[in-house]
Parts: sequence; C-alpha cells; structure tokens
Amino acid sequence: MSLFKKIVLPGLLCLHAVIASAAIDPAVLKPLAGDDPDARIAAVNQIAVLANQDALKVLTALKNDTLYATPDGQLYIVDNDKATNLANDKTTPLPEGIDGITVNNRLRAVVDDALSGLKLFSTDRALRLAAVLELQKSASPEQAPLITKALTKENDPEIKSLLQLVAATANLQSTDPLVRKAAVIALKDSTNANIKPALQKMLDMGPDGKPLEPDESIRIEAANTMNALNSRIVRTEFAGNLFYGASLGSVLLLTALGLAITFGLMGIINMAHGELMMIGAYTTYVCQMAFRHFLPGAIDAYLIVALPAAFIVAGTVGIVLERTVIRWLYGRPLETLLATWGISLMLMQAVRTIFGAQNVEVANPSWMSGGVTVLGSLVLSYNRIVIIFFALFVVLAVWLILNKTRLGLFVRAVTQNRRMADCVGVSTGKIDMMTFGLGSGIAGLGGVALSQLGNVGPDLGQSYIVDSFMVVVLGGVGQLIGTVIAALGLGEVNKFLEPVAGAVMAKITILVFIIVFIQKRPQGLFAMKGRSAE
Repeated sequence: MSLFKKIVLPGLLCLHAVIASAAIDPAVLKPLAGDDPDARIAAVNQIAVLANQDALKVLTALKNDTLYATPDGQLYIVDNDKATNLANDKTTPLPEGIDGITVNNRLRAVVDDALSGLKLFSTDRALRLAAVLELQKSASPEQAPLITKALTKENDPEIKSLLQLVAATANLQSTDPLVRKAAVIALKDSTNANIKPALQKMLDMGPDGKPLEPDESIRIEAANTMNALNSRIVRTEFAGNLFYGASLGSVLLLTALGLAITFGLMGIINMAHGELMMIGAYTTYVCQMAFRHFLPGAIDAYLIVALPAAFIVAGTVGIVLERTVIRWLYGRPLETLLATWGISLMLMQAVRTIFGAQNVEVANPSWMSGGVTVLGSLVLSYNRIVIIFFALFVVLAVWLILNKTRLGLFVRAVTQNRRMADCVGVSTGKIDMMTFGLGSGIAGLGGVALSQLGNVGPDLGQSYIVDSFMVVVLGGVGQLIGTVIAALGLGEVNKFLEPVAGAVMAKITILVFIIVFIQKRPQGLFAMKGRSAE
C-alpha cells in the first residue's frame, strides 16, 4: 500500500471526521457510482472546481482505487476494514454489498488532470509553477473552470501570466465563438508549441470542403497567432541551438585541450587520452562518495575538491606513462599509437576491476541543479552554463601557463627547436615529462566536466577521443587559439546540423568537411611557427 494510503489519507480522514456535514453536494458525487462514463467525467470536473480538501480526498481515493459504492449508491472511502461515508463523514465497518468503483483509462486520465489542476491552489510557489508548466502541455476545455478559479486567486505575477495563457489554451475548443476568439488573440504571445494542432485545426477544411472553424474572424486571428508562434519558436530553437552548441563546444574544448598539448606540442599520438578523462571522472566519483560518507553536510562542496584532485591524479598517471613508456617512443608515431592504445585497454580494465563494469552516478551539486528559463520556454541548465565558463577559465589558465611562466617559455622553446633548447641548458626530458603531465591533468579536468553531464563508465573516454583529435587537427597542431575556435565551431555546427540531418549524418558530414579542409590546408586553421613546422 502506498505511503499516501498509509499516512496522508488517514490524516485527511481524521481531519474531516470532525465536520458534521459533507462539503460536496451528494448530487455531484452520485454519478461516480453510476455507469454513465460521460456523467462520471462531468462529476470529476465539477468536484475539481471546488478546489478544497474534500475534493482532493475524493479524487485521490478515486485515483488510488479506494472509492467504493453500495448498491443504494452511497459512496465510501475504504481504508483496510473501515469505510468513511462521504455523505456524513462517519467511519463504520464495511457495509454489506460494498464494491469498488471501476476506473477505466479515460476516467483515470481525467482524474490525473484534475489532481494536477488542484496543485494550482498549493501554498508552495514552486509546486504551483510546476503545475502551470505541466498544464501548458495538456490544458483541456473541461479544466477551464478550475484554471479560471486559480487565476482569480493567484497573486504571483509570473504564475498569473502563465495561467492566463493556460486559460486561453483551454478555451480554444470552447463552444462560444467569442471565448474562442479571445483565446486565440491571448495566445499571440505564447511560446507553447503544443497549441499548434488546435490552431491548425481552426485553419483546416472539413470533409465537406468547408472550414472547420465557421467564424472567418477567428480564422484570421488563428492565422496571425500561428505565424507569430512559428516565428517565436524559430527564434527559441535558434537560441537553444546556440546555447547547446556552445555547451558541446565547451566539452570538446576541455577534452581536446590536453590533447592539443600532448599531440600538438609534443607530437605524441596518445590513444589513452580518453582514459585519462575517465580517470578524472572516476576521481570525481570517489570525492563524491568520500563526502557522502565523511562530510554529508557539505556534500555540495565535493566538486570543488574534485577539480584539483582530478588534475593531480590524471596528471600523475600521465607522468608515470611518459616516464615508463612514452619517453622511449619519441619520433616514432606508429609505435606511440599502438603503445598508448594498449595502455588505454589496460586502464579501462583496471577501472572495471576496481569500480565494476556498470556505470556509476555522479550527482550535480544543488547549486548546479535546475536551470533558468528564457524566451518563454527555453531552459538553460545551470550545469551546462557552469561548464561553459569553466572551459573558458581553463583555456585562460593554459594560455597564462604557456605564455607567462618559465615552464611555458621552455615548452615553447622545445616545441620550436628542441636541439637548440637542449644546447642552451633546457632539460628537454624534464620539460617533456611536465608538459605531458599538464596535458594529462587538463584531460582529468575534462573528465570532471563530463561527470556532471551524465553517468560515468569505463568506456567514457572512447566517446570523445575521435572528436578530440578532429578538433586539434582542424584548429592547427600546437595552436591554442585554433583549438578553441575549432571546438566551439564544431559544437555549433553539430547542433545546427542534427535537427536537419540527424545525429549520425551530422557527424559524418563534419568528418567529410574536415577531411576536405585538411586536404586544402594541411596546417589547419592556424599554422605552427618555428623549426618544428618545417
């Protein structure tokens, strides 16, 4: 038995047991015990309009199959071996011949809509707002009286504005031409695409060749509203594609930035780069579990600890790989590719052994949950907004390291002319180690970002390694600004192509474009300078 049946419903019954007479007219309740489906639906809508605790009690009982009727038409709410008569609120043992009221799918849908509408009267603003947003998708003419009543009681400006649009949506199918016309005009500012079928129906022709909407003035207003709605939807979709393209570009940037250093500056084809991102993601998971176990009150701070932890762990793994394997393979790209591919398989198997083959969940902190609604219906999620700014911060940090620090000076010197740098006293081996560690640490930061967008699994890095190489090659080997432009550009192009060509065809199109582009401009968007470019 559900928690509502065990706790909430008995509490409501006790509350109403002190009332001497029922708040709902027995004549309104009587059709629920009958066999006429239309009359039962009409009764549910009448009960919902009351918008009080008695209405909630009856509708909840109907939904939970605890509403019973006796042969003489008396209605009872049954709880185990007790029955409460809705006519007088008296609780008695189960009467003779009592039987449950059968609720078919049609009636159940009406009851669900009615219960959803009753949330409009909650004292919790968030609950009322959620109810309004839900009603935007499915408001019906039967719910119009309930919505109108909620509109008269609502004081919050945002919710009241949304309720006005919901009320107009519910009135689109009204039998009164004046009400329909007012509803169509009121919806000119709506961004709800769910009303398009109802508007289109007003513009369509019937089987007899006559318009389904007989009133010409309403048809004109419906056409104007449809045009305004389509324009608004196009603008919203464009803005949404821009945002999600920037979000995808930021993820590609974080995953490719470390590769731009190891592959672009060092010439290492590191096929284990995706697994370094995976290590960063699993480090985030470990930090989350540690906070849940030892500091549950500060769980929202786990991500702040996970960032340096992921950088250090992934960077350390990268340094170990460079010192033990990769340092012996410089200048031998094919052997480097094969060796790092084997390392990637070993790292994936090690993670499967430690954490299991199943994906693990990394929850967003509360300050990254939810989103902000713009343009009426476009939701910009906080986690993606944070990742966009985080990617820009990492790019700035890498630029400062490469251009404003002693390490960056040595890295650029080794990149442009390794032999000359070695001759003037630069420890090229140490610089190689630190550069590879830096690129690996940035890959770990990319894993932290990926953990906030989905589940974490041993195969996480495999989904991004090809895209990361495409970003680096397109942007120009060793060019930070090229990596940024290529990542954001590919993210935007991918998001704008997906609705037209589909996800798979969009990736194929991008791959073909990159192949053709590299044929015409092998150095990428930005050419490398120095002896290494020769």
